[in-house]
Amino acid sequence: MTIFERPFGRYFEDFNVGDIYKHWPGKTITEFDDHLFCMMTMNHHPLHTNEWFAEHESVQGKNVVVGNLVYSLVLGMSVPDVSGAAIANLEIETLQHKYPTFHGDTIYAETRVLEKVESKSKNDRGIVTVETKGFNQEGKEVCYFRRKVMVWKAEFAPQRKRPYSDGAWE
Repeated sequence: MTIFERPFGRYFEDFNVGDIYKHWPGKTITEFDDHLFCMMTMNHHPLHTNEWFAEHESVQGKNVVVGNLVYSLVLGMSVPDVSGAAIANLEIETLQHKYPTFHGDTIYAETRVLEKVESKSKNDRGIVTVETKGFNQEGKEVCYFRRKVMVWKAEFAPQRKRPYSDGAWE
């Protein structure tokens, strides 16, 4: 019998400058997703929640998905490949919304490794700089951000534990 542990995030040694991670799967943003996010974050701008207003009084002519939902979605898509084993997200250096996202658009994401630097104060970690892009179903870049992530070196990373014994299949 072989037991497989799904990797979730990377350690410092696993990052190579220039590598690109194509995150999977994509996500279609529904009107419900957008309205719920707006209500949870108290963003009540009618561009996001009022179809008549968006149709008659906006430049786009239809509802636009709130930008922070698009950013949060793209960031979340990157977690299994980038920061799932991180100590901390340290900084978002830049965030750009390059093209509007509409209800029904499907978002995909990719991340490129820009830099990795060992910590100067602690030998058990390093800082990785990445840039992430979100694309819609037409291939248009809708979101871009660059961030720094503090990650463990593999030999110092805490072991992942489960709340039950390893003998579940014996």
